[in-house]
Amino acid sequence: MTTERREPATLADERTMLEGWLDYHGRTLAWKCEGLTDAQLRTASVEPSELSLLGLVRHMADVERSWFRRVLAAEGVSPIHYTEEDRDGEFHLTETNTWEETCATWQAEIEAARHNAARFGLDDISEGSHPRSGERFNLRWIYTHMIEEYARHNGHADLIRERIDGATGD
Repeated sequence: MTTERREPATLADERTMLEGWLDYHGRTLAWKCEGLTDAQLRTASVEPSELSLLGLVRHMADVERSWFRRVLAAEGVSPIHYTEEDRDGEFHLTETNTWEETCATWQAEIEAARHNAARFGLDDISEGSHPRSGERFNLRWIYTHMIEEYARHNGHADLIRERIDGATGD
């Protein structure tokens, strides 16, 4: 599978740009994982860190779920990979964690996010609130935060991928 990425249009309206950049950065993370075995995807960046490409994708599945389902749409869904007792559960991998299962879960959360976001305008306030702070957010803030979240983790993914097989790229 080859991940296709296109930079967002330079002359689009705000929502189209936000959605375009979010999609671009999600596809960038998928591209960084492309062509690797499950064992390579579970490879930690450098000890003692447990940060791995598979862990990053699991993390982003939970982030998509948290912001677009739990906060934006107030769906009563639990986190996928972490718990209150294990806040970094998405990075605690076992041999049973596979790319196929992880990617399918992540893509399902992306689709649910798109579905929920389509019901809101950029200035609309979330139906739910942040689980710890209780704050509510407009969709514009959530999109901007998600772009930042993916971009930051794509930087991590760059370094992890280079460590695994020397592959580099934007």
